[in-house]
Amino acid sequence: MPSAMLVLLCAIFAFLQATSGATVRHGPEAGPQPVGVCYGTFSTSQPSAQEAVSLVQSVGIKRIRLYGPDHNALQSLRNTGIEVVLGVPNNELQWVAASQDNADQWIQGNIKNYQEVNFRYIVVGNGVSPYEFTGTPQLAPFLLPAMQNIQNSLSSSAQFNHIPVTTAIDQSVALSETFPPSKANFNPQFLQFFDPIIRFLVNLRTPLLVNVHPYHSYEYNKGDIPRDLQKGTTTSKDPRLQYVTFQRQSPVVQDGPLAYTNIFDAMVDGVYSALEKANGPSLDVVVSEIGWPTAGGGGATNYIAATHNNNLINHVRKAGTPKRPQKYIETYIFSLFDEDKRGDNTHWGIFLNNKQAKYQINFNSQ
Repeated sequence: MPSAMLVLLCAIFAFLQATSGATVRHGPEAGPQPVGVCYGTFSTSQPSAQEAVSLVQSVGIKRIRLYGPDHNALQSLRNTGIEVVLGVPNNELQWVAASQDNADQWIQGNIKNYQEVNFRYIVVGNGVSPYEFTGTPQLAPFLLPAMQNIQNSLSSSAQFNHIPVTTAIDQSVALSETFPPSKANFNPQFLQFFDPIIRFLVNLRTPLLVNVHPYHSYEYNKGDIPRDLQKGTTTSKDPRLQYVTFQRQSPVVQDGPLAYTNIFDAMVDGVYSALEKANGPSLDVVVSEIGWPTAGGGGATNYIAATHNNNLINHVRKAGTPKRPQKYIETYIFSLFDEDKRGDNTHWGIFLNNKQAKYQINFNSQ
């Protein structure tokens, strides 16, 4: 077939796909991916959104997570090529769930009005659970209806129906029996709430976003770390610290045929194990939040934060987890700046609010 005719036929096929309302989902790609950054604004003093986006571009960050529709940030992200993970914040879930018209308004104001922004996911809710201690049980009934309404709004648009709709959960809240990874399950009460959401994601073939925080496991001696790794000093020789900052070369956890040298892989594979038991084995996992603080707790220093985050970038660029070695884990580091309104999570920024890096971190090697 002549090449000109082949090009014409491909163009016609693409046009028919676009105009028919066909939905093309995208999720984690097969190979190494750019590591993104979380950009929150829970702070009394931060650079402007325009300065933040310029900083992100200057250090080679290609993906960014916004927890809500910051219109100054969205305006600055136009035509940058940066992929944007945009959240429907928890305080808007009930309104979006209340009617399709409300969801249509949300999509119009925050997606369709920013056609030059490269949206990667719409994340409906963050860390919503049925547990009182999380402060979100009143929102749990609204999460799935909000996701469905947002999905309906996007599906009606040939231009935007490729954007996956998902949610973000907290690994430490959702799972029980996380050690070893193969024993991980969703907590029964959480699964009762989350099961229809798993089915929603499976039907759409969109990934599940998961917030994982090895630092909390290290600082609070949670069960994700083997008991035989006794907590020592906060020096590089602390075996617990080595395990959570990707510094161990030999396996720490042997889970059947699978060997784990770091807690990141164990946490992600724990989520995969729980999904397999909850009729979600086809779902991909995106690590939507992970980082290390530079102050405010044990092991919270610039040096250790640099060690963790640089090793994290190198690790997720090399391969997947022991359970899914060919599935590279899409990852977002928390966070761009310090945020003094986050309570115990104040000092997790890569950059100070004067835009100076706290430590050297290499995104450009990607």
